[in-house]
Amino acid sequence: MPIVVDVDVMLARRKMTVGELADRVGITPANLAVLKNGRARAVRFTTLDALCEVLDCQPGDLLRHVPDTPAPPP
Repeated sequence: MPIVVDVDVMLARRKMTVGELADRVGITPANLAVLKNGRARAVRFTTLDALCEVLDCQPGDLLRHVPDTPAPPP
């Protein structure tokens, strides 16, 4: 997927656990794990806002675009 979620990077920078972040944001650890592991298909702006508030960061610190690399020609 060309969108990469860097929640784990911000967690390490803030020395925070997944459980602590989930509690402070108000989502379940399971839903945070889905987001953190790149399996989420959507993120609500309210959730993104809460993540940024708790982690003291910008949305671009959590999400980045990595284009798919095209297959080499045969």
